[in-house]
Amino acid sequence: MKQILCLANEPWSTRLPSRTQQLLSRMRDIHILYFSPAQSPKDRSFRQRGAQVRPNVTAFTLPPIPFPIPERHHLLFQMAWNKIGRFIRNTADRRRFSEPLLWTTHPRHIHLLDQLEYSALVYDCDRAWDGPPPAWEGSLAQAADVVFAASPLLADRLSPCSANIALLPNGINLPLFDPNIHRFDPMPGVTAPILGWAGTIWADLDLSPVLYAAQTRPDWGFLLLGAVEKGNPFLRPLNKLSNVYLPGPCPAAEVADWLYRCQVLLDLQRTEQPFDEVVSPRLYEYFATGKPVVSMLWPDQVETFPDVVYAAHELEEFVTLCAHAMEEAPHFVSQRRMDRAAEAAWPCRSLTAERILTTAGLL
Repeated sequence: MKQILCLANEPWSTRLPSRTQQLLSRMRDIHILYFSPAQSPKDRSFRQRGAQVRPNVTAFTLPPIPFPIPERHHLLFQMAWNKIGRFIRNTADRRRFSEPLLWTTHPRHIHLLDQLEYSALVYDCDRAWDGPPPAWEGSLAQAADVVFAASPLLADRLSPCSANIALLPNGINLPLFDPNIHRFDPMPGVTAPILGWAGTIWADLDLSPVLYAAQTRPDWGFLLLGAVEKGNPFLRPLNKLSNVYLPGPCPAAEVADWLYRCQVLLDLQRTEQPFDEVVSPRLYEYFATGKPVVSMLWPDQVETFPDVVYAAHELEEFVTLCAHAMEEAPHFVSQRRMDRAAEAAWPCRSLTAERILTTAGLL
């Protein structure tokens, strides 16, 4: 059986599977060792045996680094990464892994390349990493046999470092949004048209379009579904409005019920994240319902899906387009949206990645 040693950026999760999980767990006839970083300096999960999270996937937690070590403290820095490298090597040896494909997901993994034996290297870049030194990511991309980029802008960013870049956008767990499933009404008794957002309400999520629209159109209802991070300045005034609903998070299997309850779905921006063209899985979930989508863009931003999304750059335009979206003729472009979602199903994305690696002789 083929082997992949994965250095992930997030722990394995059954509630909210990451991009890495979605891509790798669907690959056929491949044994995978999945390593994720410790969640705190006191995390002792690395002492536990690996968890068999899928028939072909065993997940491990890496030893923690007790405190942040700047690279300029070369000796301590190298000792910390040597410790992690030994743990991975020993685990791989016990599992009889021999020169597997090494799948990396973060620029910091450059510090492990010299410590591990592998037959080929993949770097899956799903975001713009602005924290680590640029040289880390540049060196990792240069060393990789294949680089997967989640957006054209990320591909352009890495193109000076690699000639082997393949575009691999995010995806969606499509069966959860089957339009033929009978769904419950999560908002019984609410008769106003609902415009909804689904996702974490981050402290830097720009909710000014929702606040403006909710104040301008009290006859509309606004749903903000998801966990709330403290510190968002718009939450206090929004909480005072009777036409704004914040039910909190819900299980992933119930998100579709809330989305289908909405007449219009909203895509908003985070002020502290630069625009990098990475399409969020949330947008594909919106498309899967066929519902109209209104997106708020930065001043110079161009909508990635202009044929299926109403794109606004100003608050007044946002409200106007929301009204147009509610008046959209049934089935006008709903099937086109659902087709976009079908193309982004995770099995399709995983098959694309596997086909590229197989064609390149890496699997």
